[in-house]
Amino acid sequence: MDPRRNSEALMRSSINQKLVESGESERLKDILRTRLIECGWRDELKAHCKEIVKRKGLEHVTVEDLVAETTPKGRALVPDDVKKELLGRIRTFLAQQST
Repeated sequence: MDPRRNSEALMRSSINQKLVESGESERLKDILRTRLIECGWRDELKAHCKEIVKRKGLEHVTVEDLVAETTPKGRALVPDDVKKELLGRIRTFLAQQST
């Protein structure tokens, strides 16, 4: 692994550890869940899953199929303002940790 990539991985791991240990990770997940429901993301993804099941047939679809087909669409459908809000909250958290 190249040194830069290794450094980034270590930084991500350290940030994630701080978020988990402080309980901030759970708070961020709750905020994300709420925002996604509010903007209709959850309903849209649910409808997408129903389309996949309808197209393939209930007997021919697995959870793994649904995850593989919905993950890229789900990520793409997260509104930019939700991403920005969470990123801002993470930055604020990290700034408070460094003081």
